[in-house]
Amino acid sequence: MQCPHYDAGRCRSCTLLDIARPQQVRDKQAHVAELLAAHDDVTWLPPVVGPESGFRNKAKMVVTGTVEDPVLGIVGPPGPYAGQSVDLTDCGLYPPALQEAFAPLAELVTRATIRPYDLTPERDGRRVTPRDAARRGELKHVLVTLSADGELMVRLVLRSTEAVARIRKHLPWLHARLPALAVLSVNVQPAHAAVLEGDEEIVLTERATLPMRVDGITLHLRPQSFFQTNTGVAAALYRQARDWVEEIDPASLWDLYCGVGGFALHCAAPGRSVTGIEISAEAVASATTTAAELAALPAAAVVGDQDAAWWRDAVAGVRFDAGDAAGFALGTDDDPELVIVNPPRRGIGPDLAGRLEASRVRHVLYSSCRAQTLASDLKHMPSLRPRRAVLLDMFPQTGHYEVLTLLERVPA
Repeated sequence: MQCPHYDAGRCRSCTLLDIARPQQVRDKQAHVAELLAAHDDVTWLPPVVGPESGFRNKAKMVVTGTVEDPVLGIVGPPGPYAGQSVDLTDCGLYPPALQEAFAPLAELVTRATIRPYDLTPERDGRRVTPRDAARRGELKHVLVTLSADGELMVRLVLRSTEAVARIRKHLPWLHARLPALAVLSVNVQPAHAAVLEGDEEIVLTERATLPMRVDGITLHLRPQSFFQTNTGVAAALYRQARDWVEEIDPASLWDLYCGVGGFALHCAAPGRSVTGIEISAEAVASATTTAAELAALPAAAVVGDQDAAWWRDAVAGVRFDAGDAAGFALGTDDDPELVIVNPPRRGIGPDLAGRLEASRVRHVLYSSCRAQTLASDLKHMPSLRPRRAVLLDMFPQTGHYEVLTLLERVPA
């Protein structure tokens, strides 16, 4: 992938852009294999590799510049562009449908007179440090998510609600300029800190969820719900998990850190009890909406390879609850046969790992976005041995990746 921003030094987010994609994948495979070297009997499946560009379904754009000339992109990295506004609306990681949304959103900034938030304004012709900055303006970030069907969810991260009425006034105009817009919300983040978003979310459109179709299952994303940034590779991740679960055929399953229910719903089946636990109430609401839709499918409908009757029976055993994953597991003695964990980068930690080690759980599916913490967590679960694993190149051009590992309990 060729990138003029990288070549000029304006953006260095794609840290591996100088390395050919096949070598990137080989290096990632070698990295995770080294981290799991203590488990030398793991069967590795071929890596899952998607497109090297145009794969991102989400853009997180810093807004700089002025009301008259807003810039969506980043603040320049150390070097000649340090502290400068860098326009990344043509970033090669974004598909065309995402790139085309940025111009109308920039125009909305001007029409609604939403002043970009500035932590580093100029003073006497020089850039000043954030400590000295006036911290003026309202708009901090524009977050855009693209569904597989081409619909958009847009979130404007503002310092306050001051501009909400003006944004609402221009919503008909924005719908006309951006027909794919399904959800528009304002997130209020008043803190003068490097925090992406706040707790308060104000939805301005009639619709509050973005349907994200993955392998026929339509997952519903609410504004504060998490979803993988690479839809194609995420679908492969869910398929692999489903195949391993179907082979094991557990009667009961926990999906911890379940997000919007991608693993839980892909692994549901008639007669199987599935419990999804997620700290985000918004994500749980999204997962519950999807399950309810599957339960109410028209009689002639087919989702994936299954008909409506199959799905009605499958989701009858599925429930989602908002709560801490480790707290849930530590608070019950009723162990399932299989557990899926999909934690954030910090991993599941010694408490939950110790709980799983001491449990009667026979299998664990561990989906990790940071293999270093996976390796650390495995040390606390010596009875649960990795048997199969697959690298998924979820984040091309960077050193990050996803790895899905099937753990099986072995005799002490």
